[in-house]
Amino acid sequence: MPVSRPRVAGLARETGGGPWAPHRSTASGVFCGNPLRQDGLCRHNLVMPKVIVLDTIAQEGLDLLDVAPGIEYEVRTGLQGEALRRALAEVDGAICRSGVNITAGALEGNHRLKAIVRAGVGTDNIDSRAATRQGIVVMNTPAGNTLSTAEHTIAMMLALSRNIAPAYQSLIDHRWDRSKYMGTQVADKTLGVVGLGRIGLAVVARAKALQMKVIGYDPFLSPDRVSELGIEPAATVADMLPLVDYLTVHTPLTDETRNLISAPQIQKMRKGARLINCARGGIYDEAALAEGLKRGHLAGVALDVFTTEPCTDSPLFGMPGVLCTPHLGASTEEAQTQVALEGLGLLIDYLTTGAIKNSVNMAPLDAKTLADMRGHLEVAYRLGMFLAQVELGSVRRCTLTYRGEVAGKNTRLITAAFAAGLLAKALAEDVNIVNAEVLLRERGIELAEHRRADMGAFSSVILAQIDTERGTYQVAGTVFGVDMPRLVQLDDFRLEAYLDGVLLAFRHRDVPGIIGAIGTIFGQHQVNIAQMAVGRAAKGGEAIAVLNLDTPPPKAALDEVRAHPAITNATVIKLPGAGERPAWLAS
Repeated sequence: MPVSRPRVAGLARETGGGPWAPHRSTASGVFCGNPLRQDGLCRHNLVMPKVIVLDTIAQEGLDLLDVAPGIEYEVRTGLQGEALRRALAEVDGAICRSGVNITAGALEGNHRLKAIVRAGVGTDNIDSRAATRQGIVVMNTPAGNTLSTAEHTIAMMLALSRNIAPAYQSLIDHRWDRSKYMGTQVADKTLGVVGLGRIGLAVVARAKALQMKVIGYDPFLSPDRVSELGIEPAATVADMLPLVDYLTVHTPLTDETRNLISAPQIQKMRKGARLINCARGGIYDEAALAEGLKRGHLAGVALDVFTTEPCTDSPLFGMPGVLCTPHLGASTEEAQTQVALEGLGLLIDYLTTGAIKNSVNMAPLDAKTLADMRGHLEVAYRLGMFLAQVELGSVRRCTLTYRGEVAGKNTRLITAAFAAGLLAKALAEDVNIVNAEVLLRERGIELAEHRRADMGAFSSVILAQIDTERGTYQVAGTVFGVDMPRLVQLDDFRLEAYLDGVLLAFRHRDVPGIIGAIGTIFGQHQVNIAQMAVGRAAKGGEAIAVLNLDTPPPKAALDEVRAHPAITNATVIKLPGAGERPAWLAS
């Protein structure tokens, strides 16, 4: 049942007839036309700002609202459908956790709501694109549950190692089976950590305090920075697997991380290894974990997250060596207090001063700048996404070179858009051009810009270069017309390819029959080739091709392509479709 608790927080700020409220921003960054005060507030809304709390949050957060001057609020939980839509239409700000889904339908026709705050990291339950179109700022609290999730990871690892759950169950069953529950100490064991963001590094610190050796993998944390943190760097996840006694993952769930650990990877691990997942369900293949336990290859599995949630039925439940909890990583009083305080602080600041922090969908672009630079921002973003999907190894340095007309624009924003694309699928937190450059530099990756005013083959070209421990890789792009991103260079090869959808990039010897062979393979697997671009350095030498495909090729098709004697490597790249943009770049 929805709970309604109307409150008036503090006193209304009266200035010239009514309280001040921030301008309602629009998707293009344009604000309402009413006169602004020096502090960014206007008189477009003389009504006391009203906030709705959509999920149960810590009392400390509500206490913060109680003392906030000029804000009215109410708590109404359990809303959905038309009731949610009507409630959101009557407020200026909303705060939620994961219990409510704010869909495009829930925002339809809303002309009042200015901001939504997620008291937590993930914003999957909020349609950020729909919010952006209506000028609604979406903010989150990325740091609030870091320590609680890291502690839960360590707790799961220790409980798994010492058989705590089954040993306690034996006592409940009136048995005293000391010999049956011989454990393993974690000191001097090796922990593999995939993903070295906030939570991953917090886990590392606690593991090192337990005298564990730590191996870490994160393609967007430079090896030098990994070593500085006292972590042995791994070039790939595959390199790490044979070396670890325990494995934990702290990455978002993406196409690249889905089933990151499945049967082939488990087979590469040491016999007796234990796996923990407190990040996202689906990163581990749960069926493969069950099989690994049955065969005796794995000694233990601890899961706090599942492919489908709520999860009350799994082949893992009840198996020896398994410990599972119902997504409790952030379920501590301290974490919930922190995200409530942080989230409501963001909302209060925005409604009283217009300050935006931790936004996942708004960037500092006014309408004129966005219209002038959207094409270049989109090209840079897609170039970053392209390079992120090539098997480069750990990135050390990124260099953006701007040539022609684009060199005279605000290239700092374009560089930030590239960084946002590079990190788009790498981090659990939302990345946009506000935070991307900072996140990249925090991970020890250098970022540099060069500008050349002279024109080359195109009026404007953006060249992105990445240096890794394996070598240097380059891609270049430009804008055709007003908003058609094109790939015009891949390493040393010139070509002209559409920079959207599913791409297959492959190197080959420049011999007759290559394209025909690829076409035959894809035809047999019902994969349609929409576009094709080929580049070569010299006749009969090395060449490169980029195909735009209607659908991703199945593994069997890709294996056949890679097996062709004239093809040296082939990579599938998945980019947004034509016209699809991140929320912060949407119009």
